[in-house]
Amino acid sequence: MKVLVPVKRVIDANVKPRVKADGSGVDLANIKMAMNPFDEIAVEEAIRQKEAGKVSEIVVVSIGVQQAQETLRTALAMGADRAILVKTDETVEPLDVAKILKGVADAEQPGLIILGKQAIDDDSNQTGQMLAALLGWAQGTFASKLEIGEGQAKVTREVDGGLQVVDVKLPAIVTTDLRLNEPRYASLPNIMKAKKKPLDEKAPADFGVEVKARLKVLKTEEPAGRKAGIKVGSVAELVDKLKNEAGVL
Repeated sequence: MKVLVPVKRVIDANVKPRVKADGSGVDLANIKMAMNPFDEIAVEEAIRQKEAGKVSEIVVVSIGVQQAQETLRTALAMGADRAILVKTDETVEPLDVAKILKGVADAEQPGLIILGKQAIDDDSNQTGQMLAALLGWAQGTFASKLEIGEGQAKVTREVDGGLQVVDVKLPAIVTTDLRLNEPRYASLPNIMKAKKKPLDEKAPADFGVEVKARLKVLKTEEPAGRKAGIKVGSVAELVDKLKNEAGVL
């Protein structure tokens, strides 16, 4: 079975983002970029399923600027088999991402699509659900465990009340949560090999998609700094401050 894994290039999770001076967005100049952490988990899960004999081929796809090929090569170094870059310099919103991924899925015919539940830059948490609707496939979201069987998959998903187990018929969409696995580090030999692997480059128009912005960012600003805490001498003083100063009681 072939598995398709979409991956996104985002600001490294360990880097503090900077807002542009004019407040028009986040400054990406000279900022370290990396694969979206939830997508790393998706790639790792696909590799583990391949090692277990459930998957025959892993195809990773990224939508974005030319530099996104670095993210794809990271996935190849981890253990993916092929990579597709859908190149565009435009800001791609979740609906257009889902439409492009539908085109990729129609061309590749995977039995399963595993993707991160959300990206850490926009936190939209929409692409997986939109893609499932466009394809008409079953979906298992927020997966903390994935078991692939014959013609179906069992997804353990995290919900407010605990864990829920759902059986989904393949082909299906699975979105990954943090506790699904711990992504591996790519070895140096695999990183060197990945640099030589060819990438299949496409454009959104190849899948009949015209990228267009539906949302407009009015202003971007950093959150206000937290005020320093204070020590109180007694419970009565604490209650008084919570009631009269903070207004939470």
